[in-house]
Amino acid sequence: MPIITVSRMYASGGSEVAERVARALGWDLLDNAIVDQVAARLGVSPAEVSAREERVPSLVERLATTLSLGSPELYTPVSNASIPPSDERLLEVTRRVVAEAVADGPAVIVGRGAQMMLAERADALHVFCAAPREALVERARARLRPDERRGAERVVDETNRQREQYVLRHWQRSWSAPQNYHLCVNTAWLGVDGAAALIEHVARKKFALGDSRG
Repeated sequence: MPIITVSRMYASGGSEVAERVARALGWDLLDNAIVDQVAARLGVSPAEVSAREERVPSLVERLATTLSLGSPELYTPVSNASIPPSDERLLEVTRRVVAEAVADGPAVIVGRGAQMMLAERADALHVFCAAPREALVERARARLRPDERRGAERVVDETNRQREQYVLRHWQRSWSAPQNYHLCVNTAWLGVDGAAALIEHVARKKFALGDSRG
């Protein structure tokens, strides 16, 4: 079943690109839907999953998880129930959601390490959406709240650093390395619509889908 994964630098517009590609092809889109499904299966809020996805846990978080697993007697039933799922458990459930999406039919999957989970599949097209740092910062300022805009550079750098570390930790590969992708697009140069059109064109050629114009 053909699949497109879209990895994206923060503020590159990758989610918007993926949405346009899915709509043009008539495929399912898994972006925030992954968050909702993972949260439901873990019994936590979507906000908690969203805050932890595509990032590595801090030292404090790792210590808390280790202590909770190694010394469960330290926690009462009430406090134990409030312990969030481990990073490994979060990844395990995300893998299941992605695997089910692949089995269900053609889909465009955004982020969450899907390009690594599906790296060996011959029926997958892996895309990386990137842009120069100054373009990312400019776009981030436009999407952040007014009180957050002064920190746009920090948000861009830290989010992308976390995504790099997330892939390195779980797959021992570089998130931004071109060899992990079939297609890398510069959204600052192509624009969101241009990037989506290019990806759609490549997908139709790769999967022999024919021209959308008939």
